[in-house]
Amino acid sequence: MAGVSRIVIPYTPRYPAVHATLETHRFCVLVAHRRFGKTVLAVNHLLKRALCCPLARGSYAYVAPFRNQAKAVAWDYLKHYSAPVPGRAVNESELSVSLPNGAGIRIFGADNPDALRGLYFDGVVLDEVAQMKPQVWEEIIQPALADRRGWTLFIGTPKGVNLFSELYGRARREEAAGNPDWAALCFRVDETGALPADEVERLRRELSDNAWRQEMLCDFTAAGDDVLIPIDLVSEAAGRQSYTEADIRHAPVVLGVDVARFGSDATVIFRRQGLAAFPPLALRGADNMTAADRLAQEIVTHKPAGVFIDAGQGQGVIDRVRQLGHAVSEVHFGGRALRHDIHANRRMEMWAGLRDWLRAGGSIPDDPALKSDLSTPVYGFDAAGRMLLESKDKIRERLGRSPDLADALALTFAAPVAPPGHVRRKARTEYDLFGERLS
Repeated sequence: MAGVSRIVIPYTPRYPAVHATLETHRFCVLVAHRRFGKTVLAVNHLLKRALCCPLARGSYAYVAPFRNQAKAVAWDYLKHYSAPVPGRAVNESELSVSLPNGAGIRIFGADNPDALRGLYFDGVVLDEVAQMKPQVWEEIIQPALADRRGWTLFIGTPKGVNLFSELYGRARREEAAGNPDWAALCFRVDETGALPADEVERLRRELSDNAWRQEMLCDFTAAGDDVLIPIDLVSEAAGRQSYTEADIRHAPVVLGVDVARFGSDATVIFRRQGLAAFPPLALRGADNMTAADRLAQEIVTHKPAGVFIDAGQGQGVIDRVRQLGHAVSEVHFGGRALRHDIHANRRMEMWAGLRDWLRAGGSIPDDPALKSDLSTPVYGFDAAGRMLLESKDKIRERLGRSPDLADALALTFAAPVAPPGHVRRKARTEYDLFGERLS
């Protein structure tokens, strides 16, 4: 920088090796325990790269899930560490710092993606990536880096299966394949010495097992205590050997159909027989007539004992399939549960049935989107103490898409279905949701 030979900022790196890695890789995914010092490290990396930027009008950004959150955790650090830079200018309203070499660093929130559109970036820090919609990275940040070959540092703590876990997995694969652009870094609390040993031991005793594994041991397979279906359970189900025809032939074939709500959603047809769920059929951009005709083909091919369709958006599909002569059952997600003393509505009851099926040995396709859909929803309780699943719209906000795959599979548990060969005069015989006889 002209006229300035050396600038010393009030920062002593706690992890010099991390900074060395960030300097030599374009895309770095840093997974670290709480109180590791991720924000301070990231802000100072941004500041150094901006001060040393060889390009005209260098543009850098720190992005957190919410603007207020970004301001609370990073803005004061950015002002503090940039204060010794001669001629630096601070804009409080824009949350930006301008440097004398023409480069600038600005704070953003991923909750307002329009503020990021149309910009270019030479470097970006994405903080708490697990809480961001995938579109922020895929549709906004990536294109903004392209023309000047900018870099990105992804930082956060695990929070199940989501964009952050996918990026960490990709970084590990690319690194193992010898791609010099990518690096994956992971730091557990028992490895860093960032917290006193007695404090680490206190946290180990007082945190729940899930919280300890997730927040301190950086375990992506740990689930929050309020997650209905833990990722461990989902991973086990995806890793099970496929059941043979002999294993499941006693059980009824059941179809679950979740009809698309919005343009980006898919109409999903999921087939299950006993403990085996088969790869789903996802129809994107299909109108009701097209979806109904394809469903009719599935019915003819697989001869299901039950077909359950989400009635919220599926009335057109339901009417058309019935017109074609097929019997289907419409299911209202918000309707009364069969066990309404336990579950607040039908959707909660179906998902609980899905969870119990997985525990009983259910096998699912090893599909990343399905696994993410299944392990994302959390649950609570209503005023009557009944279990209540997180709304589909809330899941969409966190996941970046609608959980169409998992909802379609859950629909296969809408009601008990009799197995093949069931005789009507034995209607008193009851069966559980998995196709096994109870009495």
